[in-house]
Amino acid sequence: MLENLLTEQLNRASAAIDAAGAEEMLRIINTEDHKVAEAVGREIPVIARAVDAIVAVFRRGGRLFYIGAGTSGRLGVLDASECPPTFGVRPEMVQGIIAGGEAALSRATETTEDDPALGARDLAAAGFTAADLLVGIAASGRTPYVLGAVAAARRLGAVTAGVSCVPDSELAHAVDISIAPLVGPEVIAGSTRMKAGTAQKLVLNMLSTGAFIRLGYVYGNMMVNVQPKNAKLLDRARRIVARVAGVPYGRASELLAAAAGSVRTAVVMGKTGATRDAAERRLAEAGGSVSKALR
Repeated sequence: MLENLLTEQLNRASAAIDAAGAEEMLRIINTEDHKVAEAVGREIPVIARAVDAIVAVFRRGGRLFYIGAGTSGRLGVLDASECPPTFGVRPEMVQGIIAGGEAALSRATETTEDDPALGARDLAAAGFTAADLLVGIAASGRTPYVLGAVAAARRLGAVTAGVSCVPDSELAHAVDISIAPLVGPEVIAGSTRMKAGTAQKLVLNMLSTGAFIRLGYVYGNMMVNVQPKNAKLLDRARRIVARVAGVPYGRASELLAAAAGSVRTAVVMGKTGATRDAAERRLAEAGGSVSKALR
């Protein structure tokens, strides 16, 4: 029964929030939000397992797919869409699927979440294969659309993970790796776009960022695979090259131009004195990792 779900329970702390003044209301919300990071922190061991699984899939040439409905689906699409500009990866490497398609990103079409066959069809239409990894996202852990997609992925033999915010959910039992940050009842009962949505966002950040760090797309804590496609990103790229290679900003600009805009190549050129071709070879031999290329 839905009424028994943790995400549907009434929150005692916000029972009188409708009578609170603006500051008191916001403090109630903020106090509840503090519980989110702690709940995610308790799931770090299993999130780490998921990161390792994603890295293994990427190294075999597979892709990461997120699938969800409503807020959960939007968060998956958001995380996927931010990977190319942040890490310089191909858009198809991380993909987000939402029930209702692109129209559902800006307008709620929640009725589509009740069809498990639609989830399976959307996954197949996206070209999902046994070589890929699927992360099903459902705060309640019971969304039929997501469960249908997970079942289809498992029939193919693909690795599956789930992100939910209730204990012992259907999704938890359906996937290989279950991530369940238990954030407790929402400030507004059942409004999982709040604490549950924040927890899901944090988890997805960890999954994608953690995987790409492990793959060498970050040097230190700098995004050395950033694509300098606008003025802000170009300035960031130059500053990264200058800092890592230990050269003046002007020289960093020259190196970046000589490297055809590749921050990683420019860094290796600046640190080692290598030509562009030699730097690209070193990076290729190191699997794209700047750290390994410099060693």
